[in-house]
Amino acid sequence: MKPSKTFDPKVAEILDKAEDMAGISHDEAVYLIRLDLCTQETYAVMAQANRMSRITFGGKGERHFHIGLNVEGCVYNCKFCSLTKQAGIFKGNKEFDTEQLLAWAKQGQEQGADALNLMTTGRYPFERFLEIGSWLSQEIQVPLVANTRDITHQEGEALLAAGFQGFYHAVRLGEGVDTPFSVEARIHTIKVITEVGLKWMNCIEPVGPEHQPEEIARLMLLAREMGATYSGVMRRINFPGSPLGRHGMINEFEMARLVAVSRLVMGDVPQAHCTHEPNSAALMAGANLMFPEVGSSPRDAEADTGQGRGWDLEACARLHREMGWEVNLPSNCFGRARSEAGSGQNCRTHYATGR
Repeated sequence: MKPSKTFDPKVAEILDKAEDMAGISHDEAVYLIRLDLCTQETYAVMAQANRMSRITFGGKGERHFHIGLNVEGCVYNCKFCSLTKQAGIFKGNKEFDTEQLLAWAKQGQEQGADALNLMTTGRYPFERFLEIGSWLSQEIQVPLVANTRDITHQEGEALLAAGFQGFYHAVRLGEGVDTPFSVEARIHTIKVITEVGLKWMNCIEPVGPEHQPEEIARLMLLAREMGATYSGVMRRINFPGSPLGRHGMINEFEMARLVAVSRLVMGDVPQAHCTHEPNSAALMAGANLMFPEVGSSPRDAEADTGQGRGWDLEACARLHREMGWEVNLPSNCFGRARSEAGSGQNCRTHYATGR
């Protein structure tokens, strides 16, 4: 559809810039985030992000299977997390046994997961984490991604030796206010991850209505500047009694718009672009990566999120296919060269402004 003569000329300029995959600036991202949702400009931003991802990622829909290894009342008390002592949902410390972990890992392999994302709470013993990674890397042939506390160079090298290929880590929205950790410490770990040779996985999270466009855009730019293997957007899910529950939650429409803006920011950097939790709107707005989940989750009041909020691998595959993404292609994040197909001339759109 050809945009009308009233189409915002600044948005048209930003979208034409994004077409060249060079990324957009902080101020441009803020401008797009501030657009009214139900406008042709916002839909055009989402359409542009959708085209960029479908061409760059070759139609591949990624599924990275989250496995939460343990449940406890974590003493770090991040305000958005249900796995905290302050939340009062989980008492004591429960670790899922090796039989259960292996069953989940084999399920991931059999159902075509592109990665296993192993998550722990903040004080989970690091040596135990290495043992599990080393063991699973010998039992299955699915890439392992660590999702645990800040690490040193020595610990990063140990993760590589144990068979991990990637490390999920983010500077969270509200870092240092809603968490006891500093932005500097989180960025230091990101540098460690890339310096030792692990793939750095990232997301803008956990987004709530109280977060300002400027803060969100800064983290989008950080992901591009530091070379995230993937980025994207995750909204905050308010668990029962959440101290941030008073702010409410953003809806999936808003999350899809943020996914799209993040995709424009990232340009030619990523091998995938994520949304969480799974939803169809974001798969039309530049996302191609979703996270099925079992075990512990910071968004759930169930010890095994597979019995709660978590989507399973097959449900994610069905949603991918419904939205025109093919899950059976090889992963872009782990070893597959990104598609060079159709440099995009047939998908290229310049936005008329009536000039």
